[in-house]
Amino acid sequence: MVHYKVSYFPIRGAGEIARQILAYAGQDFEDNRIPKEEWPAIKPSTPFGQLPLLEVDGKVLAQSHAIARYLARQFGINGKCAWEEAQVNSVADQFKDYLNEVRPYFMVKMGFAEGDADALAKDVFVPGFKKHYGFFANFLKSSGSGYLVGDSLTFVDLLIAQHTSDLLAANPALLDEFPQFKAHQEKVHSNANIKKWLETRPVTPF
Repeated sequence: MVHYKVSYFPIRGAGEIARQILAYAGQDFEDNRIPKEEWPAIKPSTPFGQLPLLEVDGKVLAQSHAIARYLARQFGINGKCAWEEAQVNSVADQFKDYLNEVRPYFMVKMGFAEGDADALAKDVFVPGFKKHYGFFANFLKSSGSGYLVGDSLTFVDLLIAQHTSDLLAANPALLDEFPQFKAHQEKVHSNANIKKWLETRPVTPF
């Protein structure tokens, strides 16, 4: 039996997509949550000096989207053909661009940097959110299935549904302009295995 181990900090962040893919697949895995104070000693032994990491029978893979793509292919949620897989990857890459664009706001909001969170929300986050959720809305509309690509769940549905859920928890009115993503989040999170994971995972602020 294959042994999967996901190593990340004790938060959702970039490690959550790997956890959710494994949960969706009903796959047992070792959820290794590394305390901040232990990280400096571990960091030099990692491929790129960062987390998350996936270990598959002891073999190590780094980078959150590489991990997600590998697991999604293993468990059949990477698209039903090569074209769908490419579309899924394009949405995942654009989502990463979105997170990079709004990163200054979230770094201040979460207490990792100093700055004016209200000003960053207005000038950085809201414009970036509206622009990119507009892009993602086009994929939802094009698929017509309630999923972002094709007619079944893929890992980018998990990725974006979790982010939508986090945004709704912080500011429910934010999604008023994109009600289709409220429906998308509910659809994705109604999956029995995902629902169980969300109910039983450790509670973290982000």
